[in-house]
Amino acid sequence: MNEKYKILFVCLGNICRSPAAEGVMRRLAEERGAAPRLEIDSAGTYGGHRGELPDPRMRQAAAKRGLDLRHRSRPLTEEDYARYDRIVVMDDMNYEEAHRRAPSREAGERICRMREFFRRHRDRSYVPDPYYEGREGFELVLDLLEDGCEGLLETLEKEGRL
Repeated sequence: MNEKYKILFVCLGNICRSPAAEGVMRRLAEERGAAPRLEIDSAGTYGGHRGELPDPRMRQAAAKRGLDLRHRSRPLTEEDYARYDRIVVMDDMNYEEAHRRAPSREAGERICRMREFFRRHRDRSYVPDPYYEGREGFELVLDLLEDGCEGLLETLEKEGRL
């Protein structure tokens, strides 16, 4: 298996949830020895934060868990639909927007919700935006992303992609 499996995480501004998901997935993939077989990135459906580092509150919460978030925000592009094998969105609003932008039905089939991979948080229907929340909101998001990324890795293993 020479070609990497490519995953793109998507949220609204690409400064909280999706760069954190990228960081969590990178760490889990490294821990499992799967990093060489994956390409992981993130983007946002809103481009107003283009070039910015993740929110300082998310970087601080992530650092407590050993994650160093250095991704620079970028918008979701039409090219992403051709490049990535799976586009994982954080909530229904992002899901609808990503589908609206999909250049084809086939491209839209690559989009899924993070909640589909939850194992311990099956009662949750989305990853909430912590931007207007306190510290607890960022911790909850990281808990959900750790659960979802673990589930996504398990799914990729079952599908024979790793």
